[in-house]
Amino acid sequence: MTLSIPSMGLLDAKVVIVTGAGRGIGRGEALECAAQGAAVVVAEFDPEAGEEVAKEIVAAGGRAVAVGGDVADAEVADSLVRTAVEEFGQLDAVVNNAGILRDRTVAKLSDDDWDAVIRVHLRGHFLPTRAAVRYWREAKRGGHLVHTASTSGLLGNFGQSNYGAAKAGIAAFSTIVAQEGARGGITSNAIAPTALTRMTLDLMPQEFRDQRDAALARGEFDFFAPENVAPLVAFLCSDASSHISGKVFGVQGDSVEIFQPFTSVAEIKNDGKRWDPEDLPGRIDELFSASGIQAGAENMMARMRYQILDI
Repeated sequence: MTLSIPSMGLLDAKVVIVTGAGRGIGRGEALECAAQGAAVVVAEFDPEAGEEVAKEIVAAGGRAVAVGGDVADAEVADSLVRTAVEEFGQLDAVVNNAGILRDRTVAKLSDDDWDAVIRVHLRGHFLPTRAAVRYWREAKRGGHLVHTASTSGLLGNFGQSNYGAAKAGIAAFSTIVAQEGARGGITSNAIAPTALTRMTLDLMPQEFRDQRDAALARGEFDFFAPENVAPLVAFLCSDASSHISGKVFGVQGDSVEIFQPFTSVAEIKNDGKRWDPEDLPGRIDELFSASGIQAGAENMMARMRYQILDI
């Protein structure tokens, strides 16, 4: 992505924190927010990677500062908001993107790999959000929160029980924060992005990687580029999205979709009586027939992962 700072953009005069902004999706989000006129606090566990992104923004004529550290640490999370205010005078939006993968099937998943993923994703979303909301409440102003969920949390994905659980939690967290922030003009939305990054490249079969490389060599649009996620995020950080909150968007390539998670789609009743377990066989199948939902655990993504991974 070649960075160009316009004289007036969607985020002109705004200040945005982006976590996990040193590489991949987070880097694309930080650069896009800067391209739309925002001053950016580049938060990154790897200080050198964060500094590189901040320097790239400044070199293009934008405003940015890097903060290194673990956003799942309260002191680091609080320092992000403090840095935004001290360096740029205010805070308008937070993009929570920091995350890790530790893919294993449940039987092979260690305590440490479970705890690490839950900590980085859930605590790493909670702490910057809390710091931002506290600032906005005290300043009596609104703001925008964008959280990073995943289709692994919304639909499930083989070998990602820790990651999927964390991402489902993020979607729920975002919805609840939206409810809590509504009166104060604070919006909270989540995205479920699909992109190829250093973290996810190994999940793609070699056959698909070869097809993608060939398409790129022909100059075709890269549907898996992490930068494709950034325009939606910049929009959700802007005042143009102030009427949108508590939603989960999918984004990949040229596609933006909206999810309606955990919505009741069918019901059976027992004429005002408590169910007897013996009455449920067969009757439960009515739910699947009425909704079109399959009774088994398989879905397209799970089948693909099952074929290519031995985890």
